[in-house]
Amino acid sequence: MISSLDEAGIAAAFVMARREARVLADYPGPLPDSLGTAYRIQDRAIALQARPVAGWKVGRIWPPHERQFGSNRLCGPIAAGRVFEAGPQPVAMPVFQGGFAAVEAEFICVLRDAGPSQTRYTLAEAAAMIAAVHIGIEIASSPFAGINDLGPAVTVSDFGNNHGLILGPPVPDWRDRGLDDWPVSVSIDGVTVGDGRAASFPDGMVGSVRFLLELLASRGIAVAAGTLVSTGAISGVHPIVPNQSARALFDGRHSIACRIVTATPEPL
Repeated sequence: MISSLDEAGIAAAFVMARREARVLADYPGPLPDSLGTAYRIQDRAIALQARPVAGWKVGRIWPPHERQFGSNRLCGPIAAGRVFEAGPQPVAMPVFQGGFAAVEAEFICVLRDAGPSQTRYTLAEAAAMIAAVHIGIEIASSPFAGINDLGPAVTVSDFGNNHGLILGPPVPDWRDRGLDDWPVSVSIDGVTVGDGRAASFPDGMVGSVRFLLELLASRGIAVAAGTLVSTGAISGVHPIVPNQSARALFDGRHSIACRIVTATPEPL
């Protein structure tokens, strides 16, 4: 078990590396041995970054880690300054050059208010918490290139490996559109690199919302109306580098695009 001092040091190292757009050659401390430890590091990092949390990304934990860590999903915060609206031109999205960088097509849910007093949700209750659903792109990026190679607790400890979100247009009448069965694909520089359906996630898109609501309640975190949830990489996690462009296509009709740029140090 790592110490409280170690947890604080890891959180500070990731926050400073992100702020300075500086790559970390190694994980900055002892590896977290549980998701509980990893979320404590994440909580410390959220406090240090001094930015409001606009939403949360949810990612999949695959076997055998699912059994080892007792969860099939993980989450990380999305800072308010990292949410961008899709437009007619590709959105410029920064990543940590030399670190980890990937693009993911996701459904983005907009939530209603939820206090931490309700700790368990049925799928129907979780669905009732969704005010709207948008198409979107998550940019996964970390100053540490091995963020996804050392297990889900390491991923959780660095903001869940999130570095931005593109919010596309809402899906009208989403409850009746069968979104979990929509084909979704991602192309990079015009070449398709992956496709899939949200139904491949346990309990689909709503299952991700239920997971997040229960996890945040267990951490004593209230959900404000308008909180965004990026519900999981539908077509996979696709590595990308600066100067490449990506497009996500939903149901063969709705698309959003981005171009990848190199992250630069943030002003103090």
